Amino acid sequence: MGKLSNVSWNELVKVLSLIGYAVDHQKGSHLILIKQGFGRTVVPKRDSLPKGTLRAILRQTGFSVEDFLNLLEKV
Repeated sequence: MGKLSNVSWNELVKVLSLIGYAVDHQKGSHLILIKQGFGRTVVPKRDSLPKGTLRAILRQTGFSVEDFLNLLEKV
């Protein structure tokens, strides 16, 4: 299993957009992303997302850590 490093909200949104998520709207400092057929997920706008928050978002989107890290290298 790969090791998660510090990831910003901007990097996470770029990776999620590669798999079909799009920004629906923003409420305060949180972006709400939506994907047809999968629902939505909330990404807090922080320079460095806590690892627990990042893992929770990956679980909600059905992403494994390895898949995420592979796509993160491409961004």
